[in-house]
Amino acid sequence: MPTRMTGPRGQARRPRPDAGVRVSITDVAREAGVAISTVSAALNGRAGVSEATRVRITGIAERLGWVPSIRGRSLVARQAWAVGLLVQRPASVLEADPFFAGFIGGVETVLDEAHYALLLQLAGSRERVLQRLPLWARSETVDGIFLTDVQADDPRFEVVGRLGLPAVAINSGDKRPFVSTVHQQHLPGLRALLRHLLDLGHTRIAHVSGSPGFVHSGEREDAWRTELADAGVVAGPLVGGDFTSEGGARAADELLGSADPPTAVLCANDLTAIGFISRANAMGFTVPGDVSVTGFDGIQLSGFTAPPLTTVQTAPHDLGAEAARLLLRLIAGGEPEHTEIPAAELLVRASTARPRR
Repeated sequence: MPTRMTGPRGQARRPRPDAGVRVSITDVAREAGVAISTVSAALNGRAGVSEATRVRITGIAERLGWVPSIRGRSLVARQAWAVGLLVQRPASVLEADPFFAGFIGGVETVLDEAHYALLLQLAGSRERVLQRLPLWARSETVDGIFLTDVQADDPRFEVVGRLGLPAVAINSGDKRPFVSTVHQQHLPGLRALLRHLLDLGHTRIAHVSGSPGFVHSGEREDAWRTELADAGVVAGPLVGGDFTSEGGARAADELLGSADPPTAVLCANDLTAIGFISRANAMGFTVPGDVSVTGFDGIQLSGFTAPPLTTVQTAPHDLGAEAARLLLRLIAGGEPEHTEIPAAELLVRASTARPRR
């Protein structure tokens, strides 16, 4: 005969849920000998239960391995308990860009504490982005959204405003009255980087830009032109890039294959600079002997290139964490806020030196 399980007073006690089976709020209520509504109030911090009962029920829930159900919370509170990140980039680009890994890591540190999920989707075009945003909002798939890679006259601001969808824009330039923003000043680090090249004696400094239309692409190109003009130096050649290592390699072919190659190259990000250095080495040029190369972002890989890359150190993890905090405040009914994290800083390494000629 099977062994009968009894409680502390000899009463029959039901077995605990099998390992691997999700523990429900019903299981916790059965184990605690109370109503499901009592368990719900205790676990969600609502009034109606004593502190002693709340502590006992919480202990039982932890012992059984109960975890909150996002679907159940959504039905009760009419919230998705999820926020969205809709990125207009090919999967291959996103996979290679460590900036987004750092940003998402920062986001998750905040969302995890609040028991929120992050929904990440890629869109191949701006039109697909504008199609999906209303679907997310009207189907209540997400409670709010992050806006990255902001463009000049970005149409997403009008869409989220019309839909009433809480949103946080990252490094968007202008402040928007109905959207929270988080920003890290890039110009101080860029200016310091260009002054570093000028102080070394470079007067022919090329620029490999980022993807056209993005606010941060324009900011970096403008800083390059302005700082050189203020120093009385004519800006060197400009080559269009796309924030990828492949784009950096193509730029190396164009710039180093010319009759009068630059002595220094300002790349829009570290991936571009890494591709540039790799191709320069393959073409027989030395870095920094023949050409100094700089990046932007300060990704971890930039410290392990040969030579290690001079760059501007940013903080994508801190941007992500602050953006997540701002978005949760908006979702909770707070007013839009505009915050800044500490500015990006110059990080000098071995990829820059005085020009030979």
